[in-house]
Amino acid sequence: MTERPASEQMRRALDLAREGWGQTAPNPMVGAVVVRDGAVVGEGFHARFGGPHAEAVALDAAGPLARGATLYVTLEPCTHHGKTPPCADAIVAAGIARVAIATRDVNPEAAGGADRLRGAGIAVEIGDGGAEARELNAAHFHRFAHPERPFVTLKVAVSIDGALAAADRSTTTHLTGPEARHEVHRLRAGHDAIAVGVGTVLADDPQLTVRHWAAPRVPLTRVVFDSALRTPVNSVLVRTAGEAPLLLVARDPAPDRVRALEGAGPGVSVIRASAFAEALLLLAERGIGSLLVEGGARLAGSFLANAAVDRLITFQAPVVLGAGALNAFAHAPPADVARLERLRVLERRVLGSDVMTTYALGAG
Repeated sequence: MTERPASEQMRRALDLAREGWGQTAPNPMVGAVVVRDGAVVGEGFHARFGGPHAEAVALDAAGPLARGATLYVTLEPCTHHGKTPPCADAIVAAGIARVAIATRDVNPEAAGGADRLRGAGIAVEIGDGGAEARELNAAHFHRFAHPERPFVTLKVAVSIDGALAAADRSTTTHLTGPEARHEVHRLRAGHDAIAVGVGTVLADDPQLTVRHWAAPRVPLTRVVFDSALRTPVNSVLVRTAGEAPLLLVARDPAPDRVRALEGAGPGVSVIRASAFAEALLLLAERGIGSLLVEGGARLAGSFLANAAVDRLITFQAPVVLGAGALNAFAHAPPADVARLERLRVLERRVLGSDVMTTYALGAG
């Protein structure tokens, strides 16, 4: 399979796929474009889990113009009967002559569409925009390759000198500007869960919800790594657990603390894990396929030390915090810090006065 940058038509399909951000999980985001005689005659995307797939929407929009046309789709069309009929069958029935697929699907239940289309006499090409398509659904591909843990994105807001907080550990809630904070809420909406350490809970009493972006289809699960269950019963997280689940990851918690927190209201659960890898496995087994880590330096160090970070996103503010400031990677092993100097940059954007950079670790 030859990989190549996305064509104009596939770029449009990828843009359409992104319209499903936060609404399609556990399904991947998919976009599709029908082109006939060089003109777009139909397009669509998977808008919501349980709803029509991108191919079906695009074919319906094209109508009879789909016969003899080319379909561009960001993921291999499915072959199974799930909540909707197989997309491969719909493509054959519509009379499509050629299908350009960005990348094959790794879900064994849904894969095989390319072969079915070829068996029906349809020309199939794979690889147009493949890298972009896999990055768009990186968590989906990770789930089948690494079922032992969620796909992890580590997000840190830092100063020019790489610090999270000043020497007096004063709050850095507004270290970055409104544009960067808006983007953080978009990132939250695209993940199954968000994680912090108990130190963040005690210091900030955060909400950890999506407030400046369209609400995700399923409320974001809040995860707190809290070995001794120090999370206050009257914290915002506990009080709002009926609206968005709260998982507290503890090592060997006192039974009275477990009873107090789980009895504080619906939606609070305590997970017992003796090791970091076990904790991540338990999260994956609860259906958390993607995890956004927003905790402080200590939690970031734990994830890095356990090679459990797939994407690192930094929001760098035009601020110098100076001597004694808490470095973002102060608790990461030196070998991991050295490795961070050679990361592949996936994206760099200016958001107001801040710079957002996405780096690839692990997968991809």
